[in-house]
Amino acid sequence: MRIPLVIVLIVAANDLLISSVEGRESTLNYPQTRRVDQVDTFHGVDVPDPYRWLEGDVRTDEEVAQWAQVQSDFARAYLDELPARGMFHERLTKLWNYEKFSVPSKKAGKYFFYKNDGLQNQYVLYVSDDYKGDGRVLIDPNAWTEDGTESLGMTKVSENGKYLAYCRKKSGSDWSTIYVKEIATGKDLSDKLLWTRWANIVWNADSTGFYYTRYAKPAEGQQFQSSVTDPMIMFHKLGDNQDNDQLVYQRPDHPTWSFWLERSDDDQHLILSIAESTDPQNQVWWRPARAPIDGEWKPLIDDFDNEFAFVGNDGNRLFFLTDLNAPTKRIVAMTAERPGRANLEEVITAGDATLSGVSILNGKFVADYMQDVVSRVRLFGLDGSPQGEVELPGIGSAGGFGGKPTDTETFFSFTSYATPTSIYRYDLASDKVEQIRTPDVDFNPANYEVRQAFYHSKDGTRVPIIVTHRKGLQLDGANPTLLYGYGGFNISITPGFSIERAVWMEQGGVLAVANMRGGGEYGETWHQGGKTINKQNVFDDFIAAAEWLIDEGYCTSKTLAIQGGSNGGLLVGACMTQRPELFGACLPAVGVMDMLRYQHFTAGHFWRGEYGTVDDEAEFNALIKYSPYHNIKPKVKYPATMVTTADTDDRVVPMHSFKFGAALQRAQSGDAPILLRIETRAGHGAGTPTTKRIDAAADKWAFLWKHLGMDAKE
Repeated sequence: MRIPLVIVLIVAANDLLISSVEGRESTLNYPQTRRVDQVDTFHGVDVPDPYRWLEGDVRTDEEVAQWAQVQSDFARAYLDELPARGMFHERLTKLWNYEKFSVPSKKAGKYFFYKNDGLQNQYVLYVSDDYKGDGRVLIDPNAWTEDGTESLGMTKVSENGKYLAYCRKKSGSDWSTIYVKEIATGKDLSDKLLWTRWANIVWNADSTGFYYTRYAKPAEGQQFQSSVTDPMIMFHKLGDNQDNDQLVYQRPDHPTWSFWLERSDDDQHLILSIAESTDPQNQVWWRPARAPIDGEWKPLIDDFDNEFAFVGNDGNRLFFLTDLNAPTKRIVAMTAERPGRANLEEVITAGDATLSGVSILNGKFVADYMQDVVSRVRLFGLDGSPQGEVELPGIGSAGGFGGKPTDTETFFSFTSYATPTSIYRYDLASDKVEQIRTPDVDFNPANYEVRQAFYHSKDGTRVPIIVTHRKGLQLDGANPTLLYGYGGFNISITPGFSIERAVWMEQGGVLAVANMRGGGEYGETWHQGGKTINKQNVFDDFIAAAEWLIDEGYCTSKTLAIQGGSNGGLLVGACMTQRPELFGACLPAVGVMDMLRYQHFTAGHFWRGEYGTVDDEAEFNALIKYSPYHNIKPKVKYPATMVTTADTDDRVVPMHSFKFGAALQRAQSGDAPILLRIETRAGHGAGTPTTKRIDAAADKWAFLWKHLGMDAKE
């Protein structure tokens, strides 16, 4: 769907395509962007914001919609003429067309899994009586819209296996609506719950209703732009109208806090985690699972000094994964009768490897560790005694291991940068691993090599990097190389297969992934080293990775591209404005580019713990030095850049990319293009239809192929 324009605006827009911006030296005739005399003052520092008007909602603001359409047309005209686009699109489509499966989950004797036949826009939810069986379709989101832009969000099966609560999401938005389906018949019930976001659904033990998180209805026309605050945990009884739902928990005195509710499998405990930002550190509150809906909550941990993630329980012993006195995490236990740090019992001690996740199965802890970014899965008794290790298929990333404490089987996925994702079953009773889903992909991992290395950042910190490419690569500096990174929010970037990247490597491209500070690869110390006033460390780590690739002979600056999305889009924006000469091309996607105003939009206030805000002078001084939008300098030769965003991104709102792209076009003095690719009926990434993903990947690789000099070689 194109952004609608009235006829008079189309005429004006076409005129803009042949006009250049005053004061620039670029040979490209970019669309003109109006500037305003907006100046903000922070701690005595005046900061101009000439593109403030681009903060308007592209769905409702006519002038912003017109500008976005012109930019889209300008980018589309350029991208459609790229020589390699057809080749990439054809190969992506062919390679994408294979069956893909999720890790199954088991509930009430039935197995639930997602499957995509190949080129379906959305994954389909199946239910089966056998973990190897084909099953039957339970929900097919592809039937909801012709273009596949409505997707299936969170799903939760009731305890008796009779009902499925599920979320429907439109155009990639974080907003969702909860429905309930009868699993045996496939019939939808009358239940319809509005204004949920990141829906936390918890069924009660007798399957008569469930807890869920919702927000107040936004003002008309503001659901994609205004700040999302004041969540409520509600209880919904099946068959009731949403207006009759009961309030379980709310904190109007702290409207920016967020909640996550869990119920123990034995129906003895309700555990409420409260966070004040996206930081993992949280409060923990408790009450009996069978207490009245409006019952009192008891604090177990009443501050935000440490992370306490609920793992499960053994009777009245409550197990938590924590970073208390353990940056790489450990497992501790406490009881509701004797809460608090003073009464903690250590169960599994911290080690050198980072403990990233734990589940309780067959009376054991199944602990997922990262050892230099690579998965290792270890077993422990509930007393913490070591009981062996799960044998993984190779060196890569394992994920899954869900289930109930009494389950003797669990399922997991395994993948790496050159290994397509396969699905496995692990029998805890026999300690046997069985592969149950093998992808039939037209891609041979044996033709590729994966190298993990370590380089040193600006301050001497040792940082891991994984490089994947075809075997026999010549280290002559002429290889088109893509460096990817994220570096934030305690998120670990672990090895994983991607069709997009497979096509890139097939054509001779090198893939490099750096694991910078800010992530969770080496625990909370690693995270803290790249957040708030330490954020520049992340950019230094990424720049050092680029320099290492050049020094090792993989590429030169002219054949090196950088890519990142969301917080990774910020990473690319910051690095290309700090070191524009270091890169041949840049792909910042849905990035946080205005670091002085991010907190005023949708979910932005949740990121205050990660980035800091202008309210604090020290944090402002750090933010203003790297904020991509504010560090664009006039008459600089910036690398070829394709900024990407989407009209329904209500997490990192499009204004970030709009303002950054407009400023970059005006400042550009070289011939390298600055494009704004604006996807329609799409959001931050989740739920994007396959057709749109293939189109976007073909645009990206063709853009890089041209601007890293590969078209000329061919």
